[in-house]
Amino acid sequence: MNRETFENTDKGLIVRLKIVPNSSRNEIVQEGDFLKVKIAAQPIENKANKALIEFLAKKLKIPKSNIHIIKGELSKEKTLLIQWFDTENFRDGIGF
Repeated sequence: MNRETFENTDKGLIVRLKIVPNSSRNEIVQEGDFLKVKIAAQPIENKANKALIEFLAKKLKIPKSNIHIIKGELSKEKTLLIQWFDTENFRDGIGF
């Protein structure tokens, strides 16, 4: 994972990833330098976005309110802000 995937800021960690909705199960996959999150929810009525936030919050053991989609709400490529978090905490939380 490279700098384009992660960016530490004074507000928290910015993470750029690709979401794959309607997958068989929720999981995080590293493909080269890119992060892909497979979500079982369908991309209808914001269900996949909500499921993404719930999945990451549970995996990272943080409140859902600390995760915000700041770009790409209607796209498969998303940019998230995880408040009060950094790259090391993220990697530890997801197991990479």
